[in-house]
Amino acid sequence: MRVFLLTVALALGGSSSTTAQLDDILKKAGDALAHRDTAGLSDDKIIAGLRQALQVSTSKAVALTGRPDGFLKNEAIKILLPPNLQTVGKGLRMLGMGSRVDELEIGMNRAAEQATPQAKQIFLVALRKMSFDDARQVLTGGDTAATDYFKRTSSSDLTVAFSPIVHRSMERVGVVQQYDQVLNSSPGGNLLASQFDLDKYVVGKTLDGLFHMLGEQEKQIRKDPAAQTTALLKEVFGRK
Repeated sequence: MRVFLLTVALALGGSSSTTAQLDDILKKAGDALAHRDTAGLSDDKIIAGLRQALQVSTSKAVALTGRPDGFLKNEAIKILLPPNLQTVGKGLRMLGMGSRVDELEIGMNRAAEQATPQAKQIFLVALRKMSFDDARQVLTGGDTAATDYFKRTSSSDLTVAFSPIVHRSMERVGVVQQYDQVLNSSPGGNLLASQFDLDKYVVGKTLDGLFHMLGEQEKQIRKDPAAQTTALLKEVFGRK
């Protein structure tokens, strides 16, 4: 519950809140969930408040990843060589062929950056489908409860949406050719290629990076809450 309410506070802007103010908001939100009938709050109002805050939060995560260098310059989510090429990559660098490895990594990260903007609409669909039980889990869950909700409800759709974009992007920047060149520098390279799906690897790493950023945002929001809210959120979480 604390994670979501801090998300609400920061995402919607405003002046800094004192700890007492924040605790008061948290208490009232808990009361609204536990006694929503007597509090006069409908399930629809509570869910609408969640959707409003999470829409802003997910939009920020998408914006951070779906831009030039959103993956490449972020060491926490940068897509590195696939495991089957790690040893080959080290060898190429030792031989002064590191630029070939760099080009492959840049291409994979550019593909991820071009795919992630598609997540915004998929997250909105997940929010529209949010039930009251889903809302309860987000409100009462742990530090990454909202992120876990989106993983559970959106990963399949995100994979479908990302796959063709990643494939086209990697073809356009020559990632497949670069991958083949790196493999050809390794004994048994053809066997490695037949056993590994590069598209699937990049799509999976794109999902990992997107959800990592969403989860980190939830955690950081706990450290710097703000109190200003919209009228809807005041009605849902600020009742006396």
